Amino acid sequence: MSDRALVSTRKGLFTLIRKNGAWAASVPAFAGIPVTQVLHDARDGTLYAALKHGHFGTKLHRSDDGGATWREIGTPTFPQDAKDGKALFQVWSLETGAAPGELWAGAIPAGLFHSTDRGDTWSLNAPLWNVPERVNWFGGGYDDAGIHSIVSDPRTPGRMVATISCGGVWETKDAGQSWTVGGEGLIATYMPPERQRESAIQDPHRVAACATQPDAMWMQHHCGVYRSADGGAHWTPLAPPVSAFGFAVAAHPKDAETAWFVPAISDECRMAKDGQLCVNRTHDGGRSWETLRRGLPQKDAYDLVYRHGLDVDESGTRLIMGSTSGGLWTSDDGGEHWRTIEARLPPVYAVRFA
Repeated sequence: MSDRALVSTRKGLFTLIRKNGAWAASVPAFAGIPVTQVLHDARDGTLYAALKHGHFGTKLHRSDDGGATWREIGTPTFPQDAKDGKALFQVWSLETGAAPGELWAGAIPAGLFHSTDRGDTWSLNAPLWNVPERVNWFGGGYDDAGIHSIVSDPRTPGRMVATISCGGVWETKDAGQSWTVGGEGLIATYMPPERQRESAIQDPHRVAACATQPDAMWMQHHCGVYRSADGGAHWTPLAPPVSAFGFAVAAHPKDAETAWFVPAISDECRMAKDGQLCVNRTHDGGRSWETLRRGLPQKDAYDLVYRHGLDVDESGTRLIMGSTSGGLWTSDDGGEHWRTIEARLPPVYAVRFA
């Protein structure tokens, strides 16, 4: 199981190290600066961090020594001829590509950026930026649509799914040269009835796939929880307990039938139901559910777990979860029991095992 985790917060990037059964948090890197995303490239050990400096803009940094030191690298920028004259608001997702040193970054506004040199330079993926359906995209919580989930298929280099809030589920089979919209079965109840099934206006909050069986995908949608068995082309609605609203989802890396979701009350009331933080888990593809509470606050919990605030390690056993209230919890048994990390953290944007 992983003994190291990275926690992106509103006021810096924290590293958690587990020693002698206990987790300890480091002094933050980039203290006082919002860190919107972090990535550990397991192929060479490199760390990447995306920062949001307010009116100084977005910056990316890279560490080649496990986070001891960082240096600024290239920042994705929209070319002058991009439609609408958009400027980068933030990097919302970072993932590795198929080749060594290859990276993908999802942004707000909804641009997908590509690097082949470990982030030194970036280029906008023009085919996705220029799809005709873009005119129907809109912001889901931000002024502009954004790309928050990038899922690559390890079996098929060049195949990738990018999900957009609010713009639906998009698939490429040729490394981004062309894109098709999927998402059949999704229902956007925030739209007029005649438009609720339109693919390009859906609001997936987060999508995760089973690492060893990537056709099995899970989605926390604005209007419910869904599962796909064909890589995101078609989706089946599920009925988890407590609430079907939320943001975070984690997929078991080896068991395609197992996933975790963190419920909240509703879009209008974004906090734990009844002041009791919990996690919903299924072991059978969403046919039945367990609600896991042991070790989580069950009184006066006003926590919300963001899209990237839940992660599971490569064993499928250890989980980490962080909230907007600065709460941080880990589990060593698939969520049966949770332990509070004794640190008063800023609001947590993303957590990731490294």
